[in-house]
Amino acid sequence: MVTNANKKELIQQIHSIIATAKDRAIRSVDTERVLMYWQIGKVIFEEEQQGKDRADYGKYLIKSISETFQPQFGSGFSIRQLERYRQFYRTFPITSALRTQFSWTINLKTTFNG
Repeated sequence: MVTNANKKELIQQIHSIIATAKDRAIRSVDTERVLMYWQIGKVIFEEEQQGKDRADYGKYLIKSISETFQPQFGSGFSIRQLERYRQFYRTFPITSALRTQFSWTINLKTTFNG
């Protein structure tokens, strides 16, 4: 027989499980999003540089990418955001450095949404 005290404890345990799972899911999504930003920045940087400083080509490339992806994926692919992704990769060219320098859910949300 389930008493009110047992039911309350059961409800609290289930609530805790749900809350913990939601938090882990959010962190996982945030981590994937950050890795996506880094990978996009890497692709842009490597394509526009190719061993040289080619600023004019870089501006054209980022504008073209923005025009292609912004209609489908929104403001996360604006020219300014793509420039930020590129700078993000330049700041952290090695993914292990990325992991040690940032708190995924706080600092990076500020970096890419601000």
